Amino acid sequence: EFTFATDRLLKALPQTVERIAVLDRTKEPGALAEPLFLDVQAAVIDGGRNVKVIAGRYGLSSKDVIPADIVAVFDNLAAENGKKFFTLGINDDVTFLSLDRAEGVEVETPGLTECKFWGFGSDGTVGANKSAIKIIGDHTDMYAQAYFDYDSKKSGGVTMSHLRFGKNPINLPYLVTEPQFVACHRQSYVHEYDLIRGIKKGGTFLLNCTWSPEELNEHLPAKLRRQIAEKE
Repeated sequence: EFTFATDRLLKALPQTVERIAVLDRTKEPGALAEPLFLDVQAAVIDGGRNVKVIAGRYGLSSKDVIPADIVAVFDNLAAENGKKFFTLGINDDVTFLSLDRAEGVEVETPGLTECKFWGFGSDGTVGANKSAIKIIGDHTDMYAQAYFDYDSKKSGGVTMSHLRFGKNPINLPYLVTEPQFVACHRQSYVHEYDLIRGIKKGGTFLLNCTWSPEELNEHLPAKLRRQIAEKE
């Protein structure tokens, strides 16, 4: 039987703590709040600690949580009129509890290469990237990591392959948000998705298309051309 360790939590909390944000990866319809938040709040009250506790949800619909989301949690926690209940990773246009991701958050990862590949379900992009990352991990002295993101259609839908490799251990449990290299294997995506959002300055964008160099200016959207110019 599991019992919440109230005494251990109170012992671990420094006396200087004034506010706590509790993140639950669940949504409990009909309940006052999510279970971990209720346990922490009860422990703080029972322990006689004058600490404000707020509650957040994350990972709903398998949405990714990145460092910019965590910074947003701390910003909300520090705000005088911050939200007591909030949601990360989604655009909550019903209850308006979403926290906007913090801007300008970069995680320093010296020597790490991050890549993102946009593909079309069943075109071989995912399979090729699985083979590539396995070769890097098995036959070089580098560490490797890969995540693969599909839409609900899988075959015939958009796919995104997120690859990382480098000389040091990789502890980044989220999708690539600041790649040095972005490849797009379907030319129509230039009109449908924000392909190079977050790409690092000086990064590389590879587009598989049937257009000649002269036709690129005609077919590439103005927003994409502007992004490329800003990142050169």
